[in-house]
Amino acid sequence: SRTLFMKVIMADYEEQYAIIELIGEWNDAIENDIMELKREVIDEFSNFGIRKFVLIAENVLNFHSSDKEYYQEWYEESIDNEGWAVILNMPEATQYDFKKAKLNRYIELMEIGNWRTYRPFHLFKKIDETLSKRLD
Repeated sequence: SRTLFMKVIMADYEEQYAIIELIGEWNDAIENDIMELKREVIDEFSNFGIRKFVLIAENVLNFHSSDKEYYQEWYEESIDNEGWAVILNMPEATQYDFKKAKLNRYIELMEIGNWRTYRPFHLFKKIDETLSKRLD
């Protein structure tokens, strides 16, 4: 979109995960960023078997919500395919707006300090194990 940029850090088709860094302003209200992200990126990765997504959002400084439908759709598809989506290290002020819209029901918010010191696979495993422990 015009306000939210992304960089795919890693996509592992065997382990079925992708790590994506987001930068800028996440604006669902005007730019419909979640629709673009879901249709143009997530659905494309899903077509190739990716079912677990780490969205690094430490450089997403604003969030403006709109409808929940794309988040809900992504959540339901993830559950059906034993997948998940995590937003990592979103700034506190941005998290406030995300939580206010109750979108954390669909995408897990998580904090991991010094995530850059992990290799992509180890970061994925750390998040996957944390989520698995919560389910047990």
